[in-house]
Amino acid sequence: MSFVWLLPKPAFRAAFPPLAARLLAAGLAGCVAVGALAGFGSGRLIALGVIGMLMGLALYHAAFGFSHGYRMLFAQGRSAHIRAQILMLAAAVLLFLPALAMGEVFGQPVRGFTFPLGVSIAIGAFAFGIGMQISGGCVSGTLYTAGGGSVRMWITLLSAVAGATLAAFFFPLWEALPQLPAVSVPAVLGLWPALVLHLVLFAAAYVGLVAIERRRTGTVEAIGGRGNWLTGPWPFAWAALALAILNFATLLVAGRPWGVTQAFALWGSKAIESTGLADPVFWAFWEEPTRVEALLRPLTADATSVMNVAVMAGALVAALLAGRFAPSVRVPAGAVLGSVIGGLLIGAGAIVATGCNISAFFSGIASGSLHGWLWIAAALPGNWLGLKLRPLFGLDGALSR
Repeated sequence: MSFVWLLPKPAFRAAFPPLAARLLAAGLAGCVAVGALAGFGSGRLIALGVIGMLMGLALYHAAFGFSHGYRMLFAQGRSAHIRAQILMLAAAVLLFLPALAMGEVFGQPVRGFTFPLGVSIAIGAFAFGIGMQISGGCVSGTLYTAGGGSVRMWITLLSAVAGATLAAFFFPLWEALPQLPAVSVPAVLGLWPALVLHLVLFAAAYVGLVAIERRRTGTVEAIGGRGNWLTGPWPFAWAALALAILNFATLLVAGRPWGVTQAFALWGSKAIESTGLADPVFWAFWEEPTRVEALLRPLTADATSVMNVAVMAGALVAALLAGRFAPSVRVPAGAVLGSVIGGLLIGAGAIVATGCNISAFFSGIASGSLHGWLWIAAALPGNWLGLKLRPLFGLDGALSR
């Protein structure tokens, strides 16, 4: 059984040679996206939108996914995706920690994501790990694959928004869970010892993954190599370094690192508000000053929302450049159910854990915060369990999303 969407087939292919068609389509999509960004009128939001588009392009061209990488490691012993994540984290730490130690860059105050070490992080990250395997993607993977034309990942995205909104509504149930104070490694050890410690840990993890892959498969897949900057595909290392640099650019422009999932709770809360069924401004979750400020202003003024949409737009441009924009018109019923349940888990898990694979793991570790390490320590067992649950949804192939 499958759900079928009747989508119009691209009509431009017959009129132009393939490369010309791709350049034309991508150029038109890019112009529309840039025009939409220009309509915001804020130079800061325009800059963040451009950064988001470049993130979407890098994610799509390298097929840089977190959930797929963990699945490949657990199912087949392949570690290229994870080693690329380690490279990304190492580059980000080298960029972030000195800037955060200074407190400002070019006159722009900057702060990292440093949050308490709570039970909620462990529970939320574990649930997120399960969800990312049965839904087919993490939050960044959901955004770029949805932008690239995956109908299934649009289902995951909508479900993640619903899950994040539910977690925001039930905030009083999990806000009082035990927690320890936030710990910043540079604040405890000093900048240079913290940098050395991080790099030693990354190097050890990288070497260990190489050994595991060689033992289980007999070979080690390279993460570098040649690629086409314009039309893809990119080696994983290219995307890893691009994402580290673009996250640092986000820090410089926004004053804080890249985040994704609070916008999901915002979108859902505003949707509920528009129906008149409830007034989320009275929910405990939105009583925090910076959150309520986001709730009260237009979505077009929310930097995280702008970047999320821009990531999808960048992935669309990349898909058109690669000639791979072909929305999947058939989604098996099991995959639909997996997207709904998994999407609810990644949305709710990210809010409960104070972040997702981007804001908690990537940006948290880049900020030198121990909560990022707690997040991945809890998310990995969740991924393992999620992998075991995939056959229940007809998703028993390690390579399939």
